[in-house]
Amino acid sequence: MLHELQLLHNLYPSAAVGIDLVFGLLVGSFLNVVIGRLPMMLSRQWAQEAHLILELDTAEKISEPLNLSRPRSRCPNCLTPIAPRDNIPVISFLLLRGRCRHCSTGISVQYPLIELTAGLATVFLIQHFGLTMAGGFACLFTYALLALAMIDFKTTLLPDSITLSFLWIGMIANLNGAFTDLASAVIGAMAGYLSLWLVYWGFKLVTGKEGMGFGDFKL
Repeated sequence: MLHELQLLHNLYPSAAVGIDLVFGLLVGSFLNVVIGRLPMMLSRQWAQEAHLILELDTAEKISEPLNLSRPRSRCPNCLTPIAPRDNIPVISFLLLRGRCRHCSTGISVQYPLIELTAGLATVFLIQHFGLTMAGGFACLFTYALLALAMIDFKTTLLPDSITLSFLWIGMIANLNGAFTDLASAVIGAMAGYLSLWLVYWGFKLVTGKEGMGFGDFKL
C-alpha cells in the first residue's frame, strides 16, 4: 500500500498534493472534535472522581455518553445535529456563510482555520519528508501540537492523554532514527523538562506567582 502511494506521489504529484490536502482537512475536522470534547470529558471525569472521594450522594447523573464519537456533533445554540452535508471541512462553512443552517447562529471561525491549518501542514510535511516514517510522525506531532495549542488557548489545560502519549511516541519514532538517535531524544526530553521546571520555580521564587502550568513541562 505504501509503495503504491509513493508511486502515485512520483507519477502524479499534483493529484498527490490534492489527496494530502483532503486527508489533512479530514484530520483537522477530527481535531476540532478533540478540541471541543476532550476538556469536557476531563471535567466530567474529575467531577465524578471528586464525588466518589467525598462520598457524596449527589454524584453527577450522566444523561448521555460523552466521548470523541458520541453524541453526534450539533449546533451549540439550537442543539440540532449537524448533517453530513454541513460537516464537510471548510467547504460547508463557506456554503453556509459561517452560520448554522437551522438557527443562523454564527459558526466559530476556529473550525475552518483548524481544518485548513491541518490540511496545509500535511501537504508541506509530506512534500518535505515524503511518504516516510519521518513524514508520518511529523504529521502526528503537528496534529497533536495543533490540538494542544487550541485546548490550552481556550481552557489553559494540556491534557496528559496527549502530552504523555506523544512523549512516548517521540521516543518510539527515534528508535530507528526518524529525526535523531534515541539517546539524543531522551536527553532532549530531559533537558526540556528540567529547563522549564527551573524557569517555573525561579519565576515563583521571585514573584510569588506561578508563571506556567505543569503541563508545559511535559509538552
